[in-house]
Amino acid sequence: MPFLPISKQELLEQGITQLDFICVTGDSYVDHPSFGISIISRVIESLGYTVGIIAQPDWHSTRDFMRLGKPRYAFMVTSGNIDSMVAHYTSAKKKRSEDAYTAGGKAGKRPDRAVTVYCKKIREAFGDIPIGIGGLEASLRRFAHYDYWDDAVRPSILEESGADILMYGMGEHQITEICNRLAAGEDIRSLTDIRGTAYLCKPEDTPYGAVECPSLKLCREDKKSYAIACRQQYDWQDEVYGRTVIQRQEKHMLVQLPPSPVLTTEELDKVYALPYMRTYHPIYEKEGGVPGIQEVEFSITHNRGCFGNCNFCSIALHQGRKIAVRSEESILEEARLLTTLPNFKGYIHDVGGPTANFRAPSCKGQLERGLCKGKKCLAPTPCKMLEADHSEYLALLRKIRAIPKVKKVFIRSGIRYDYLMEDKNDEFMRELIEHHVSGQLKVAPEHCSAVVLDKMGKPHIEAYKKFQEKFYKITGQIGKEQYLVPYLMSSHPGSTIKEAVELALFLKSLRIRPEQVQDFYPTPGTISTCMFYTGLDPYTMEKVYVPKTAEEKAMQRALLQYFRPDNQRKVIEALQKAHRTDLIGNTKDCLVKPDGKYLAEQRQKSQGKNNGKENARWRQEKNRQDGHRQGRRQSGQHKRRGH
Repeated sequence: MPFLPISKQELLEQGITQLDFICVTGDSYVDHPSFGISIISRVIESLGYTVGIIAQPDWHSTRDFMRLGKPRYAFMVTSGNIDSMVAHYTSAKKKRSEDAYTAGGKAGKRPDRAVTVYCKKIREAFGDIPIGIGGLEASLRRFAHYDYWDDAVRPSILEESGADILMYGMGEHQITEICNRLAAGEDIRSLTDIRGTAYLCKPEDTPYGAVECPSLKLCREDKKSYAIACRQQYDWQDEVYGRTVIQRQEKHMLVQLPPSPVLTTEELDKVYALPYMRTYHPIYEKEGGVPGIQEVEFSITHNRGCFGNCNFCSIALHQGRKIAVRSEESILEEARLLTTLPNFKGYIHDVGGPTANFRAPSCKGQLERGLCKGKKCLAPTPCKMLEADHSEYLALLRKIRAIPKVKKVFIRSGIRYDYLMEDKNDEFMRELIEHHVSGQLKVAPEHCSAVVLDKMGKPHIEAYKKFQEKFYKITGQIGKEQYLVPYLMSSHPGSTIKEAVELALFLKSLRIRPEQVQDFYPTPGTISTCMFYTGLDPYTMEKVYVPKTAEEKAMQRALLQYFRPDNQRKVIEALQKAHRTDLIGNTKDCLVKPDGKYLAEQRQKSQGKNNGKENARWRQEKNRQDGHRQGRRQSGQHKRRGH
């Protein structure tokens, strides 16, 4: 099966005169199931339609958008695997020099706000042609949202882009229904009943019975209203009890229908059995290929969704909290396929997903009632109804390990250690450590302060300490030298300098020296981004401290790497600001040694104090002498008066 056509020449080679659908993406074209556009395009193809790919078009003219001609039914547009602004800028808003989803790793091959730019160019080229949008950028910007790069609230991406329909979340159900109904002759503007989609309408055409969020105008004018809207959008994000949510934009009403049902195991198996080429298009060979394929080329996705629901993560609003899984046979079939690929060296890099060790619902109740509104399954402590069981996942890993030509199976996507610790059976943890760790296991405690962890939606640090103790105990028992590598985040809402110092001391106590630390990045749509913008927790409406200045962020980041010589000055400044100068010195309990500037400041203060003491003694002596002189004068007057 060939790649989907990307040029007129390939259309001719495949005998296609006019495509039914054209997919436009901000990534280089990689036909692999870890790339969303590859799944969607192959799903469209499996329905019997012809589909072409326009990857990273030059947005300065309409030429690239017209290279495959006019599609019979519609354009489908995505920015690629990640938000285009995140692809372009660091959390410090500095331009990135590399892009893993672009051939040769080159940055700048897609525009800022790619979905909006692409849609406008399509309109310019083809006028009133149907346009659907999806993927992470569209999904997380479907409502009025705070945009970190503009430092402003922007309207729904549907309003900005001029597209006709938005598919949020995982889009297989939505794309299937949209394609079939367009092919049946329906107008795209009449598709107002498809779950997992959003559309715009005139305010007077707004459907009844919907949950109404504060409007774009209110969200711009009042931060409390923004926080209320954020909570509403999360509260009704459930396939069981989810409702239609509406929000007034600048000219239109945004209507978001309830989420699409999570794919069944049978449906998910079909998606991953589609005929992917599993690599990048040959046109990128001269540029050295697309770097993003390297990590996933020999990895297997076995699940979707995450009931961990961290506040800074976009998965809950995009994929949802309910877990979807592939069958054992589907996964084993893919593993066997990997062993036949030319570059396979015997190593499967990952069998995971958003959270690798989730392979069942967090509890049986959610299947009938949905996931609890406004609550988390694991934080701050595990729910009493939680059912932690790794037996199915462990059996799967054992069978993959037994496949001929497979030397090693690693787990590199996130492990929820708090969920793992709730499993009363140690078999999975023991085999994880013995067979599936390549020297280092990455886990994400993120912080140690309960104040910050509560705002992150993460478990308290005691859970990590218990896991760490058990990890090293089992590692020692099996005679391996392996280490935990904790992911940590600085400057998350709720973290003052005091909490950053607390984290530095925690790291020092455990002799952890992180090579990399991550600044909190306010990406569209997350609860943490709402806190960053509003200074409010949308679930309690309590005020939240937000570190925003570049100076304070640099201090918090430096504290997590207090041991680096180039951070010495920043750490000293941070400790001075936190009134913790007791941690500046040469003893084992200190975080940092004093530098020349600090010693000079101390000498100056000391000299000032000494001068103050000298001045005090001088004033005391002067007063004593003045007293003597006054006494003598009074005695002379007494004598002259004849007393």
